[in-house]
Amino acid sequence: MISLPLVYTVLALVAYTTGFWYLFLRLMSKSEINHWLIGLILSVGLILHGTVLYYDIITPLGVNYDVFNLISFTSGLMLLLSILFSTYRPVMTMNLIGIPVAAIGLILGFAFSQHNILIERHSVGLDAHIILSLAAYVVLLMATIQAIILWFQNRELKNKQKRRIWVNLLPSYQAMESLLFDMLIVGFGLLTIALCLGFFTIDDFFAQHLAHKTAFSIISWFIYGSLLIGHYKFGWRGQKAIRFTILGFFLLALGFIGSKFVLEMILTH
Repeated sequence: MISLPLVYTVLALVAYTTGFWYLFLRLMSKSEINHWLIGLILSVGLILHGTVLYYDIITPLGVNYDVFNLISFTSGLMLLLSILFSTYRPVMTMNLIGIPVAAIGLILGFAFSQHNILIERHSVGLDAHIILSLAAYVVLLMATIQAIILWFQNRELKNKQKRRIWVNLLPSYQAMESLLFDMLIVGFGLLTIALCLGFFTIDDFFAQHLAHKTAFSIISWFIYGSLLIGHYKFGWRGQKAIRFTILGFFLLALGFIGSKFVLEMILTH
């Protein structure tokens, strides 16, 4: 018997594939994109994606934080944010990156998530902290990718290269830079709320080995905050914005992913 999650997964992949090829063909032919049509197609895919996630993540015992569920969640969130940003910035073609990411995340989540693992019951506040932390991580990862793309565009413009791949295929440098700061504002806001919730919901940072993660996250928060203040008050942009964005995410990733390595392999020697 075919399960409903399988049906929803297949239909979501059909929607994602349709949206991708529509955008790709429009980009190659330099034709006008029907924003309402592509928005509808991708929204259907995201709703189906969210339905599959609901079956996998929400359980009677609590939220299932299986790694493949989290991959599926973060990939869908990346596409959702990409679509939202493209509603008011001329960057619709950037969804050509978000769509495959969401499709791969959906497949991994459906195929490999474990339904029989032990689920630890958390408070609503702690679950909110975890979800918001993941959301902040996703948005700031998107900002970092955006900063790297801006670096390529900036290099092509400054070197006056004849073959300007990044400049010709993507929206204007100004639009891409504006999108970078949109992402930074959203990511900084989510990170701020997540950190505040963490201080109220986590009982003992040292006992739970969260001190290093928190320290790196706070340093990253200061870097992003300094960049945003510098941009809107002193006009920081270009290479300085790119460097600050990449440095901030490096420290945030170190806090989320590398703190155990730092604790066990470096600080103990």
